[in-house]
Amino acid sequence: MTHSPGEKRAQLEAGINAVASVKAEGAAASRRPAICIRSSPWKAGSEHTPWHDVFDMDNGHVRYFGDHKASVSKAPGTTSGNAALLHAFEAHQGHTPEERSTATPLLMFRAVSRNGQPKGYVEFCGVGVIERAERLVQWSGREHATFVNYVYDIALIDLSAEDDQVSWDWIDSRRRTSVSDVQTLVTAPRAWQEWVKHGNSALPRLRRRVARARVTRVPEQRPAPGSPEAKDLELVYKYFDGRKHEFEAIASAVTAHILRGDGQSYVEGWLTRRSGDGGADFVGRLDLGRGLAGTSLVVLGQAKCVRPDSLVSAEQIARVVARLQRGWIGVYVTTGAYSVPAQTEMVEDQYPIVLVNGLDLARELRTLARDDHGGDLEACIEYLLKGRENAVTNRRPEEILLA
Repeated sequence: MTHSPGEKRAQLEAGINAVASVKAEGAAASRRPAICIRSSPWKAGSEHTPWHDVFDMDNGHVRYFGDHKASVSKAPGTTSGNAALLHAFEAHQGHTPEERSTATPLLMFRAVSRNGQPKGYVEFCGVGVIERAERLVQWSGREHATFVNYVYDIALIDLSAEDDQVSWDWIDSRRRTSVSDVQTLVTAPRAWQEWVKHGNSALPRLRRRVARARVTRVPEQRPAPGSPEAKDLELVYKYFDGRKHEFEAIASAVTAHILRGDGQSYVEGWLTRRSGDGGADFVGRLDLGRGLAGTSLVVLGQAKCVRPDSLVSAEQIARVVARLQRGWIGVYVTTGAYSVPAQTEMVEDQYPIVLVNGLDLARELRTLARDDHGGDLEACIEYLLKGRENAVTNRRPEEILLA
C-alpha cells in the first residue's frame, strides 16, 4: 500500500518513521515526503512506553509523545523522532503558502486489536498538522525517574472529499526530485491544499469531524468487565464508600483535567458544604479568549459516587440545570452511567451541561495517576483529597468571576 517503485519502502517499525528527505530541482531547501507515526496503546504505561498517546478521531485531535526516554543521554530535541517532528513543526507554522507548501504531512497510524490479538495490526487514522509542540517532564515508569520529552498536539484534517482515504501517489510525487513543491499539491487531499493556501487559521473548518448522535448507549459508558478501567472504577467506588461527600474533590479535579485538555483556561474554585449546597458540589470558572476579546463562564458541578452499574436519571440532571443562570454551564460527574432518556432530554432541550460517566472518570484518573504519581491510583486520590477541608466554603457561585 505504501510502496513507491524504485524507492525504499516506508516503514512503521518505530513510533516516528521519517521518510528520507529529497531536494527538488531548483528548490532552495529539501523536503521530507512524509513522516509515518505509529502509536501502540497496548504499550502505554510500560517500561519502554511510559507515556499515553490520545487519539480523538471524532474531533480530529491527536496528542502524541516524542521518542525521548530516561535511558537516552541525548538532548530531548535531538533524538531522531523528536528532531524530525520539531523540524516539521517549523514548516507547519509557516506564514506563507510558499513556506507551507514544503511542510511534511504526518501519516497517523495506531495499533488496534483484531482477531483476539492486542497487537500486530495497525489502522490508518489520517493526515496530521502539528498545532503545538510542548516540552514537558515525564515519569519513566519502572525506572522511577523523570525525564524531559516533547508532546505534540496534532490536528487531523478532513478527508471526506477523498472518502476518508489518502492516495499514495501524493507521497510518491513528494519523493520525486523532478516535481516542485507546488506541483505536489495536485495529488494532495483537498483539505491539505486549503491549509497550504490559508494556514492554521483555517484548521477549525478543515479539521476532521465525525457527525454522530450525542446519545451514547449505556454499555459504552461502562468499562469492559475485567479491564484495567473496571478495576480502577471499582477501586474509586470502594475508596469513597461511606464517605461519598469526599468524592466532590475528585470530581472537581477530573473536571479541571477534562476542560483543560484542549488548551482551555480553567480555574478550580471551591467545594460547597454538605448542607444547603442547592444541588451543586463544586464551582469553577472557564475563561474564553482574553481581555476585551474574552469572557468567563461559571461552572457548576455535581458529583455522584454511586455503584458503577447505576444509572443517572433525567430528573437528577435537571436539578443541576435548574440552578444554572445565564453565562453558567453545568458538569455532572458520576461513577455510574447516564440513561438514554436522560441524554435524549439533554440533547433535545440543549442543556449547557457536560456529562462525565464512570468510564471517562476512570480514564481521566488513570492519566492523572500515570503523569504525576507513577501510576499509583490511590496515591493520586490521596493527593487530590489533600487540602479538601480548606476548599469547602459557602460562597456564592458567581463570586468565582472575581477570583
